[in-house]
Amino acid sequence: MIIGRCICCDSNLQYPNNIFCFRCTICGSINDIRPVLIQSSVIPPKYNFIPLSLSNFENIVTICKNNDQTDVKTAWKLLEDVLIATFSSWKTLNTSFSNGINISLTDSSVDLFQVRTFYDVMSTLPSHLIEVLLKSINILLKRIGQPLKKPSDVLFLLIILENPFFFLYTYKNECNDIIKRTFGYISSLSNDIHHYIVNWFSNYNTDILCKKIQLCNSFISKRLSKYTREHDNQSKYTTDWGIKAATKMMALLFASNNKKSTFLLSEFYNTMVDYIDLITDFDAWERKLSKFSFCQYPFLLSMGAKINIMEYDAKRQMEVKAREAFFSSIFQKRHITPHLVLRVRRECIIEDSLRQISNNEMDLKKSLRIEFVGEDGVDIGGLRKEWFLLLCREVFDPLYGIILYNKNIIVNILGMFVWNEETNYCWFNPASFESSDQYFLVGVVLGLAIYNSTILDIHLPLACYKKLLDIPCGLDDLKVFRPSLVKGFQHLLTFEGNVEDTFCRDFVGEYEAFGNVYRLPLCKNGEKIAVTNLNREEYVKRYTSFILNTSISKQFEPFKRGFYHVCGGNALSLFRPEEIELLIRGSPESLDVDQLRSVTVYDSLNSLEINPEEESVIEWFWSIFKEMKPILQRKLLAFVTGSDRIPATGAANLSFKISILGNDCDRYPIAHTCFNQLCLYRYKTHQKLYKFLITAISDSEGFGKTMGFSTGDGQLIFFDFKFILNFVAEKGAKLFKTRCAQCHTLEKGGPHKVKIFSDLCFYVFFNLSNSHGIFGRKTGQAEGYQYSEANKSKAITWSEETLYEYLENPKKYIPGTKMVFPGFKKPSDRNDIITYCKTCL
Repeated sequence: MIIGRCICCDSNLQYPNNIFCFRCTICGSINDIRPVLIQSSVIPPKYNFIPLSLSNFENIVTICKNNDQTDVKTAWKLLEDVLIATFSSWKTLNTSFSNGINISLTDSSVDLFQVRTFYDVMSTLPSHLIEVLLKSINILLKRIGQPLKKPSDVLFLLIILENPFFFLYTYKNECNDIIKRTFGYISSLSNDIHHYIVNWFSNYNTDILCKKIQLCNSFISKRLSKYTREHDNQSKYTTDWGIKAATKMMALLFASNNKKSTFLLSEFYNTMVDYIDLITDFDAWERKLSKFSFCQYPFLLSMGAKINIMEYDAKRQMEVKAREAFFSSIFQKRHITPHLVLRVRRECIIEDSLRQISNNEMDLKKSLRIEFVGEDGVDIGGLRKEWFLLLCREVFDPLYGIILYNKNIIVNILGMFVWNEETNYCWFNPASFESSDQYFLVGVVLGLAIYNSTILDIHLPLACYKKLLDIPCGLDDLKVFRPSLVKGFQHLLTFEGNVEDTFCRDFVGEYEAFGNVYRLPLCKNGEKIAVTNLNREEYVKRYTSFILNTSISKQFEPFKRGFYHVCGGNALSLFRPEEIELLIRGSPESLDVDQLRSVTVYDSLNSLEINPEEESVIEWFWSIFKEMKPILQRKLLAFVTGSDRIPATGAANLSFKISILGNDCDRYPIAHTCFNQLCLYRYKTHQKLYKFLITAISDSEGFGKTMGFSTGDGQLIFFDFKFILNFVAEKGAKLFKTRCAQCHTLEKGGPHKVKIFSDLCFYVFFNLSNSHGIFGRKTGQAEGYQYSEANKSKAITWSEETLYEYLENPKKYIPGTKMVFPGFKKPSDRNDIITYCKTCL
């Protein structure tokens, strides 16, 4: 006896070694050990084994239409015979609709335009011909008479897959078996042939590929609808060969999409899969109890399903750690907490967090609890979120590089990352002096955020998450956060002149740090190798790898180690890089205010619950929220929750609370970001609520305004940024020298290169103590300075807010000004230049 696999359902079968064919007991297909030519017994032999082309088909259709026969079936008998001869024979169908090109990875040699046109014409013909076509395909798929060992053997399957009648309810019974067997044959092919098919699929246009995805998902959903959840045992779907075949087919489509990223991951999600017992499926997959599970094909699992599995895995590991702590406390006769408790000082949050995480590396998978030293407060989730917010602000904050707590100033370690103002992304700083332990801490923080279901406001590009999952990164990934550099690379690659003489580049990578440019060879003796027309592609490839890999290896390795120290587990492998980013940062999709309103809870100081329909201020709030522009909606969301993004699974899964503090007063709304809570007073008018709400949002961000931070009890406190100005003067000095000093001077009455002088220098020069009364002064009114007519006519009252906006775009703020400088587009630059001017005396 011989053990082999069915070429349709891929089941293991045992059969005698002296036979030439056998019928599979699982799917009913006949497997031929050796090729055999199968001829139809119902049509004349002259039609057998003649490949069909579009032109031949159209000629036959014309003949049948011009036929004098009154009986429909008789009139179309010729076409019926040709359809049977073609679609019931592997040899005939496999060589039909050829484009005459040899098979390659990029071309299957099947003219899909001919195939689709054929089906389009068929849809206009009498319905009995469609039934003949489907019946013939069914006959073929039950016994193809040929082992499928080469790419040239499977072309008939590509033709069958284009069949549009699969989507018609009229032919659902005939098509169901065809779809199942077609998926079966494709899924059972060798890896080499799959490689060809993936490449062929990747060349399909978007609409065609989308239909293939829909066909697979529809088939899986229909098959799954037959099964119900079984909590005690594995569901029967694990033995359904049709489902297994369809999921493997979907895997090929997913792989082809990865080559061009035509569709979002969500296009591959199958919502019916969410209704099976995925926890049992996950356990069976982990313990290898079944040959098939949906966790083997995670692209089918929705974000919600994956998050449920992740939370289950996290909870399970937390319970294990808690149980270990319990027994250890008994055997060692000492108290061991079942939680990971971090006791940190606000003013030393990085140092304290790093030290305690290093001392408790074995406990990182315990449930996290935070205690702020010197503060009363029990962590029921709020303090934990606050710790994440404060720590990430201090590590990733791109604006000021410092953080303010209770009027004490702590210098940031922003040097761990470099910020790209063009894209608003940060990347690992190759010149950072920070220790590997601090990068380890950042990785741990990201892992803990996932483990504890917390959204972080960080701006790492997708390349970071690809590297975490060991997925290679390339030029497209670099383009996300360094578009100008990639634009330069593309110009280099397409330049038609002499590259060496024009660009004068060598094989050396560069990065800037502390005002200096550092050069590192991209290869051995790279500084001696010129970039030419012949080696420019290699140069771009090496430079891209230099930025994404080589130059930051010392920083990324501990970061990755920290991340996996917390998140290492099988559940993480279910996620794609895009989904990891969603888990950490939340979703950037448009905010559905109505959906958020539907899950919002309400209370007041006087009672636990209130009726929102009886509170005018609540109705006004939702009206204002819904009418806001999207960017302002994001700011309001960030004001309340600490992040301008919603959870990966949508606004319906965001905890949002509105509290009524009391009757009308002149106090601003308060946000408790730790609890996603907005506190309002019963303002008398819609206009007053709008004014106070906008002011509160505006005063929680930006220079010259305020920044809000939570205290231990979750109360949001505002601090003025005056306290931090002196700490960024050095950066401002460099900016002033390179951009402002070309036209302006800080010396009152001193020389300057243009005759028209704006209020800028006067303002910043005397701003420090306001001793000259500049606050409240109109533009163009300072004595001893020359002003343009635009400055004189613009009735602007100088304040920190108006100056900040003026520096961003002088021409827009004061139309007609002769100032040619376009402005400082990066918020930190505007802050730094003013800081320098105020502290340089």
